[in-house]
Amino acid sequence: MIFENTGLDGLKSDLAYMDESAEKVGFIRWQWEYYRATYDYKIEDNKTKSEYFLRINTRAIEGKLEKPDTILSVEAVYIGRATFPHGLEYESEIPSPVLNVANEKIKELKELLEA
Repeated sequence: MIFENTGLDGLKSDLAYMDESAEKVGFIRWQWEYYRATYDYKIEDNKTKSEYFLRINTRAIEGKLEKPDTILSVEAVYIGRATFPHGLEYESEIPSPVLNVANEKIKELKELLEA
């Protein structure tokens, strides 16, 4: 599921501040390469014991990810259910409690990045 109108799309930040802000909210930079990084936040559904990952995609618009002053731009925000052995499935319905947590985390990160 892609989140629309989060206010994050297009926000820019240097890598050091993005990492710091994301970590404060609970995101971890998992996948990265020289020009792209994703930040994930794990949400567990206590009712079904399923795991969901809120993912924020970023792209370097100035520099490479090996330097803290590299400028990143947020490209997309989406959520998926974790599947075995690894991967995310984006088509299933997301439970309301999980969506509530995801929306709160999006809001918290947006506030930090806009500060």
